[in-house]
Amino acid sequence: MVVDTRNVVFFTVFFFVVHYLLIRWREKIRNSTPIHVVTVSEMAAIITFVGSCIYLLLYFGTTLVHHTHFSDDEEAEETKNHSAIGCKFDVLLTHAEKKETTTGEDEEVIQAVVSGKTPSYLLESKLGDCKRAVFIRRVALERITGKSLEGLPVDGFDYESILGQCCEMPVGYVQIPVGIAGPLLLDGMEFSVPMGTTEGCLVASTNRGCKAIYVSGGATSVLLKDGMTRAPIVRFATAKRAADLKFFLEEPLNFQNLASVFDRSSRFAKLRKIQCAIAGRNLYIRFTCSTGDAMGMNMVSKGVQNVLEYLQANFPDMDVIGISGNYCSDKKPAAVNWIEGRGKSVVCEAIITEDVVKKVLKTTVASLVELNMLKNLTGSAMAGALGGFNAHASNIVSAVFLATGQDPAQNIESSHCITMMEAVNGGRDLHVSVTMPSIEVGTVGGGTQLASQSACLNLLGVKGANKEWAGSNARQLAKVVAAAVLAGELSLMSAIAAGQLVKSHMKYNRSNKDISAKS
Repeated sequence: MVVDTRNVVFFTVFFFVVHYLLIRWREKIRNSTPIHVVTVSEMAAIITFVGSCIYLLLYFGTTLVHHTHFSDDEEAEETKNHSAIGCKFDVLLTHAEKKETTTGEDEEVIQAVVSGKTPSYLLESKLGDCKRAVFIRRVALERITGKSLEGLPVDGFDYESILGQCCEMPVGYVQIPVGIAGPLLLDGMEFSVPMGTTEGCLVASTNRGCKAIYVSGGATSVLLKDGMTRAPIVRFATAKRAADLKFFLEEPLNFQNLASVFDRSSRFAKLRKIQCAIAGRNLYIRFTCSTGDAMGMNMVSKGVQNVLEYLQANFPDMDVIGISGNYCSDKKPAAVNWIEGRGKSVVCEAIITEDVVKKVLKTTVASLVELNMLKNLTGSAMAGALGGFNAHASNIVSAVFLATGQDPAQNIESSHCITMMEAVNGGRDLHVSVTMPSIEVGTVGGGTQLASQSACLNLLGVKGANKEWAGSNARQLAKVVAAAVLAGELSLMSAIAAGQLVKSHMKYNRSNKDISAKS
């Protein structure tokens, strides 16, 4: 067999160029680099590849045309050569497809993370590429634990947007479906309420409540209070000295000076109230301030820090134990929030006509009034509930919080709610209301600026800060939350009164798919 040197050179160059372009293509996909952006070396490789393809077509085209001139032995030899080339090409593609997606440089970093030489939390700052850091951290975690993260998506998320503010050491993101309840007619305006949940029947039930409210003329809401709180704890040598500071802080003549010091923390921070409580020689100081369209925890904490530094001059014997003494009270059920309020305090009401109660809610006014008294009021009292005089307010609050980028942990106090149902208009119609003293929401900062959550806020018309009336977007969001809770309470209570709860959950909250084989 005669070996053509030109063919050897051609196939060597051809396979090298194909291999190089495949590697570069995979790297571009992993690093989210536009494929059409090419370097000089990539351009040269593409030109070489095109030229090689032309040569390949000419070579095999000529062979096909002159096929009849081959003897049987020559034809067999040529077929053998072509088969060998084809197998080599197939092997190359298979190798490229199955090749691990980590490059040599990535592998070096992964090994450093696995061995502990490079802390996982430093990857973003060391690499300067958030998505690459997520990929490397993810592979390292799988190797360390021996567990696969397949099913936890990593692509399709902007990791730059969470750097330094939403999540540390990310390895992917969790998908939560978002459903829409509505239209919800509130204060003469219609809202489509986004709800992020994995509980079947929740969105459907809330949607039914929205319908009942809508056809009855809509709901009305009132914002009662607006103020985020932070309560540091300070200690003195004696209870008398703690009482001295208490009297100083509660003296109206001193409030203006304290407010001016507090308000330096932000142009949106406005100190509204100071409330104190003593336990021996320890003093708990509860600062309440408005925070614009932000939920405001960071803002109020900075203001509190300013006041504590100011007080240290007049009370040098004051020992600051902590910026938070749990008298705030954040992310915990607390009577102080139930009584005094925290965040936005809202009451929302509606009158549901007798006809709607029967046709939409499938029950009666008398049944709802009796059930509410025995379940939400008496039953909750028997259980020793704190702020839990409702059917399932936290269900709706959590779903709206997840969809709109709120702090999910603040669902605890934000779900404080008392649901009231009374017969009106001679017993024919139903007056229903929810009173929620501590809805903690914001439309700027934190998770609200992520793309998905921002889209949900935009759907409600409360995205970002309101430039005309500072704080009005956050206040509107709190009202929508309360109105959605009203709809959810109305529908669930009706389902229980009509004996439909189990039936509806069996229909909407049960999967018929057999997933045993997959697990």
